[in-house]
Amino acid sequence: MITCDFAILPVGCNSTECKDYVTAAVQVVKDSGLNCQLTGMGTQIEAENLKDLYDVIAKAQEAVFEVGVGRVYTVIKVDDRRDMENRTLDAKIKTVEDMLD
Repeated sequence: MITCDFAILPVGCNSTECKDYVTAAVQVVKDSGLNCQLTGMGTQIEAENLKDLYDVIAKAQEAVFEVGVGRVYTVIKVDDRRDMENRTLDAKIKTVEDMLD
């Protein structure tokens, strides 16, 4: 399982408010069918392969442009772990939570 955390930042907006841009990007991810988790600073997704992962991020970026901005800055962090099976977002969180208890 490949996990990713990404954020798409609109540049040159008339306002500091980003909710319309975030909503457009997250809707694309939700519509993709990939497992996702919205966080306060970005969106996390899981994919079986890099192509699916990058395709959905590219579509989310296009959705932000369609809201009406001329430039975006996208930050992507990818964890492509192949030495273990089923390393989902939830499994990673559970591992740390178990260690905290």
